[in-house]
Amino acid sequence: MNLNLKDKVIIVTGGAKGIGEGITRVLAAEGAFPVILGRNEQDNNKLLKEIGTGGQVVAELSKPEQCKAAVDAVIAQYGRIDGVVNNAGVNDGVSLETGSYEAFIQSLHSNVVHYFLVIQAALPELIKNKGAIVNIGSKVAETGQGGTSGYAASNGGRNALTREWAIELLKYGIRVNSVIVAECYTPLYDRWIQTLPNPEETLKKITDRIPLGKRMTTSEEIANMVSFLLSDKSSHTTGQIIHVDGGYVHLDRAALT
Repeated sequence: MNLNLKDKVIIVTGGAKGIGEGITRVLAAEGAFPVILGRNEQDNNKLLKEIGTGGQVVAELSKPEQCKAAVDAVIAQYGRIDGVVNNAGVNDGVSLETGSYEAFIQSLHSNVVHYFLVIQAALPELIKNKGAIVNIGSKVAETGQGGTSGYAASNGGRNALTREWAIELLKYGIRVNSVIVAECYTPLYDRWIQTLPNPEETLKKITDRIPLGKRMTTSEEIANMVSFLLSDKSSHTTGQIIHVDGGYVHLDRAALT
């Protein structure tokens, strides 16, 4: 399917690694011009060299002052913004029991505050070009996980902002949707699994609980949905929180064993 994304300038925060990398690659394959906002210039440029297109702005988005500066740099360098994918974040394990106020607030800055700040800075361009917004979220907002209050609160915020912005931006024709990730295998996920006593056994227990195919979601599958939601092929879809998770969150796994 031609998604009509050719030459569209799409910001992808955290677009050089993991799920963000998958999104950047698929957007490039669709003919878009992905612009990575990420903290590591070497990682950004490595991916751009591999895909042969796109741009990058180095930014530490957990620092509020860098969010607007990064978006302004995108406009200055690439001339326009047609869409934004808010993706950057980290499941940082800031818990209720052992976390501090400072760590909790930092987790919010790392995971949801920059979602707001990046979109606020990009909004004039999005209004001008009737752009689209996709927020990447996590099942943790709905299922809980234990030991990660900051990340859970941030993802609840991401879901709420998706619906709030969809309403606020209706008058501009800007569509806002969210893609929810459950279990997606990335290099970061692999590093986490390898820290556990029995990584292969633990991974099998996790995948056995994923209803569709008993396998992890791929970053490409996430990216395919993101690209569709950015495109005019989803022109009447807004305010939706879409789970690309093999049925992990909503299907009764007990009934499928």
